[in-house]
Formats: sequence, C-alpha cells, structure tokens
Amino acid sequence: MNNAMLNKLGISDEVISLGEEVLSQLEERFKKIDETAEYNQAKVLFAMQKNRVSAECLSGTTGYGHDDKGRDTLERVYADVFNTEAALVRPALTCGTHALATALSANLLPGDELLSPVGKPYDTLEEVIGIRESRCSLKEYGVSYRQVDLLPDGSFDYENIAKAINEKTKLVTIQRSKGYQMRPSFSVGQIGELIRFIKGIKPGLIVMVDNCYGEFTEKEEPSDAGADMIVGSLIKNPGGGLAPTGGYIAGKKELIDRCHYRLTAPGIGQDVGASLSVMINLYQGFFLSPTVTAGALKGAIFAANLYEKLGFKCVPDSKESRHDIIQSVELGSKEKMEAFCLGIQQAAPIDSFATPVPYPIPGYNDEVIMAAGAFIQGSSIELSADGPIREPYAIYFQGGLTWQHAKIGILMSIQKLYEQNLLGERSDEKK
Repeated sequence: MNNAMLNKLGISDEVISLGEEVLSQLEERFKKIDETAEYNQAKVLFAMQKNRVSAECLSGTTGYGHDDKGRDTLERVYADVFNTEAALVRPALTCGTHALATALSANLLPGDELLSPVGKPYDTLEEVIGIRESRCSLKEYGVSYRQVDLLPDGSFDYENIAKAINEKTKLVTIQRSKGYQMRPSFSVGQIGELIRFIKGIKPGLIVMVDNCYGEFTEKEEPSDAGADMIVGSLIKNPGGGLAPTGGYIAGKKELIDRCHYRLTAPGIGQDVGASLSVMINLYQGFFLSPTVTAGALKGAIFAANLYEKLGFKCVPDSKESRHDIIQSVELGSKEKMEAFCLGIQQAAPIDSFATPVPYPIPGYNDEVIMAAGAFIQGSSIELSADGPIREPYAIYFQGGLTWQHAKIGILMSIQKLYEQNLLGERSDEKK
C-alpha cells in the first residue's frame, strides 16, 4: 500500500516494510479465519430469523420492563446460537466479572466447594471467590475453593484433578482464556475432553466455562462440548463493539433460572429488567460479532509473527491455532510495556493524545497499565492492550473493530519501541 497515510500517523517506512514482510506469509491463515467467520455469521443470522426478530424488538422498555419482547427474544437468540436451553443477556450485568459472580453465587450454596482444574483464575475473580479476602465473597458465605494447577507444559493435570473432586465439589469453573498468565488458551476440543473426564468421575457436577474473549473464534462453543453454563461480557466479542455494557450467561434452564433470581430477586427472576434504549446496539453488535472477532484474530496473529521476528516470546506463538483473541507478548521490562501501550493509545480514535501509565485498579493485586482509546469505555474487543506490572512484564494485546485498525495499532506499538531504542536485534538477523 501507499505509505503516505501511515507516515502521517507517525509510522516509519522501516516499520511498515517489516509489517508487509510478515503479512505476505499469512494469506492462508487469514482465509481460514474468514471461513470460520462466514459459518458463525450464518449461525447468528439463522437464530435471528428463527426467532422472528422484528423492528419492535429494537425498541426498549422502562420501569419494570414487563413484556419486553426485545429482551426476551434476544435471550432466545443467544440460547440458539450457543446451543443451550436458556440464556440471560442483560445490560444490568455490568461486566464479565459480574456475570461470573452471578452465575457462581446463584448455583453454589453454603457447604459447597468450587473447583478450578486450570489453575489460578483471572485476578478479578480472586476476591469474588475469597482467595483474597473480600466482603460478600463466596468464602464469606461458606463456599470453599480448591484448584489444581496446570502441568508445566500448560496441559491438564488429570491425576490431581481426579483426586481433587470430592463429596463437596458442586461446580467446576474452566477459564478458557489465559487471563494475566503466560499459558495457553484452551480450544473447545480441549475443554470438551476435560468436561468428559470430570463428569466421568462425578456426573452431577455443574461445569461453567468463562468464555470471555473466546466467542466466535471457532465454529463451536464450549456449550457444544458439554458445558452446563458459559459466561461472557458484551463489551468483548459478542457485543461486536456496539454493546455499551452488559453480559450473558447461557446454559441449562434450571441453572439460568437461578441466575435470573440472583440478578433480580427470588420470585421475580426474568420477568423484570428494563432494556432502556440499548436493544438495537445489542442486536446489531451480536450480528456483527463474527466479523469483528475475525478481524481481532487476524490482528493477534499478525502481532505474534511480528514480535517473534523481533525476538520476543509470544503466547500463543506465531504458528499455534487460536482459541481466543488475546495475544500476549513477553516484553521483559516495565519500560517496554509502557512504550507498547503508548503505541496502541496513539493509534486510537479516542484519546489518542493520552499517555497510559501504571495505576492501582480495583480487583487487581498489582498496578496495571491499560491502553484503550475506545468508543465504549473498557471495551476490549476494540483496539487495546493491558498488563500487570510484574514479572515477566508481559503485555496482553487484543481487539480492533477492523483488521486494518488492529494492524495499524501493532505497527504503532513497534514504532514506539523503535523510537525509544528498546528493540534489540531482529531474531532472523541473529547469526
């Protein structure tokens, strides 16, 4: 392409050339991503047509939200797309952590035990569970917790998982994405294998999958592989960049009914909850989600190939299959994290003039640096990068409402590292 417009953004010809060199090798991988996006687009379209989504569904309600056709229809659309009996899709679910906390607290009672067979959960769940002391945690209400760490190669420790399941174990939580860890994200196939193993030991166990960042990256979802509940945020993949807030829980009806009661009140459940004026955003965002997710996946693969060429460790690496939109890059220093985030911020359409700095954030044990010039605050399906300021100083890049924007963001991150003399030799030049 003509470099002139990228030059105007501050990206040098040298960095552009490096990007084009990498991009020329990715045609086949991008074609496969497009095939998955087309399949998922058809799946969403079919669910909308099956459930007779009408113009009336795009109007909101106020007050109690009784007889909210748009809200109820959207929940049936989600249930059909995710192949579940029911779904809870509400703007009242303020974030992914809130959706997860709702699902857990609705289906765990005092004396029950929660098991994570995939190691430590995402930072913000530590206080929900009570790993870090917090008011209103599951621990405070008498729910115990046990975890089994992954093996050194990132695989499941089946032997110790079997030992950990006991008479108190009620619910198993599987985090699909890596969180702030340099471990693999799990495919639907891997999750299905783990679910079959767990239910082979104790068939009545509830299995919940934290599906954040993973929706539409494959043709199937964890609910297709036996998960009893899947949970996610609408300001990630399924919101398509248009949902202004919200979360979803999809799964077995008896479990989702309890989630409705926990979100509203016992005896009221799903019958209340005004959708206000957001329904058009939730429907249109979900419709666009397969395509938006495909663009973010391309950006992640492009980032891994570029940063590996520059000598950095990437998880997943440049050749591995993808099961979420997150690309982690082990940068090795706070300064490199700050430079990377500065590049992402300066490539943003909103607040491009701001400088990201590490800062204490509620729910996290370390200072966190975040770069996101997003139309929706905190939307990580939009171009963004973040990470805790701790060893091994890894940054977690994701998003881009379009592939082209994701590409520009990655090039800008390299530009800032280059300008601050934080890049060593390229790995292909080390002889």
